[in-house]
Amino acid sequence: MEHMTAPQLADWIADPSRPKPVLLDVREPWEFQTCHIEGSLPIPMNTIPARQEELDPEAPIVCICHHGARSMQVAAFLERSGFTQVTNLTGGVHAWARQVDGAMPTY
Repeated sequence: MEHMTAPQLADWIADPSRPKPVLLDVREPWEFQTCHIEGSLPIPMNTIPARQEELDPEAPIVCICHHGARSMQVAAFLERSGFTQVTNLTGGVHAWARQVDGAMPTY
């Protein structure tokens, strides 16, 4: 599994020469409502096994949670399930708020 920082993800999203990743937000609905990276796909961690068919196993996927622990578990699960381009956002949305989008609420 790859790991990337919030600034690296921001650079990727802003780069028109790179295919946009699926921003897979695995937090709970209330967390997603509090704050999220624009364009994120909310699929809570506990529903990933039942909903993984909604994801393209060959698409670049960046797993996101609050600080990076849950998303790392989901990324590992997806890799074991045959997904080939899975990355974990180190520090999660908290790092995004601190390092990329200072206007994003934190919790």
